[in-house]
Amino acid sequence: METRTVFSLSAYNTFHVEAAADRYVRFGSAEEIIDFLGRNELDGHRRLVLGAGSNLLFVDDFDGIVLHPLLKGIDVIEADRRHIWIRALAGENWDDLVAYAVSNGWAGIENLSLIPGSVGASAVQNIGAYGTEVKGVIDRVEAISIESRKKVTLLPGACGFGYRTSHFKGRWAGAFIVTAVVFKLDRQPAFVLDYPGVKAAVQDLGSINLQTIRQAIISIRQEKLPDPAQVGNAGSFFKNPVIEGNTLTRLCQRFPALPHYPQGSDQFKLAAGWMIEQCGWKGKRVGKAAVHHQQALVLVNLGGATGREILELSEQVSEAVHERFGIELEREVLVVP
Repeated sequence: METRTVFSLSAYNTFHVEAAADRYVRFGSAEEIIDFLGRNELDGHRRLVLGAGSNLLFVDDFDGIVLHPLLKGIDVIEADRRHIWIRALAGENWDDLVAYAVSNGWAGIENLSLIPGSVGASAVQNIGAYGTEVKGVIDRVEAISIESRKKVTLLPGACGFGYRTSHFKGRWAGAFIVTAVVFKLDRQPAFVLDYPGVKAAVQDLGSINLQTIRQAIISIRQEKLPDPAQVGNAGSFFKNPVIEGNTLTRLCQRFPALPHYPQGSDQFKLAAGWMIEQCGWKGKRVGKAAVHHQQALVLVNLGGATGREILELSEQVSEAVHERFGIELEREVLVVP
């Protein structure tokens, strides 16, 4: 365990904004976490559990304690003829886990290639891309209850998984520290290729298999999305709105080209990036922050932007979409005040 005071977080968020934590504590094991909690050092302090910082926007210094579980390890814990169960500790890099699974011929997360972040955050966020969500392969989540200071195991049905969310982001926020996730993967792949453009990209690489799907997804992401190591960003800043059919009918009367995708039960997902682009914001720069020139869902730090500047840009974008379409955009990124 390592503790720092007045600790810079600029290298611990993919927006690369300057912010400092009053106190930063890094853990290498679940036992270190339990020992720390047992000393009641969190009492009376704000707390933030940090993963890889790929879905955070700090708008100011954090006047509290940042808890950073950097637990490492990947193990096969069970297998049968059809499935394999992998236990990955929370601090593992997500894409490293995907590469490991694909290299072994285990299916279920290949469409989630190159998503930045940690394994623990994948469950917190219920990451998803190209027709796949991680909730579909999560067998259980291991965590430590901050209140009881005990290890708990949470099954998917209890976690409140939804579109880019879970109870870990909602009513459980700040209640648990995720320590590991167990994934149930398939030995016999059932490829998910119906997302627009994916099948053609895979076929261009030759035969359809886990390796070519991963390669195609990586190429698509690299073409459309900026690399956080090069340009500060947190991927999609906004969620794609989900609306009911009667609202869609009204919108399509005004905007016939509005992209929309059925979600079942009279629910339809809209393309937030398309709406932002229609409002003239794609590629627009405001100071040192900007809307990305290729993907309007992504806000970027062009260098030296503050978290406050990026937040204000996001609010201007949201206001423009609401004024034109009557749709409220919800942030996917967690803003830390």
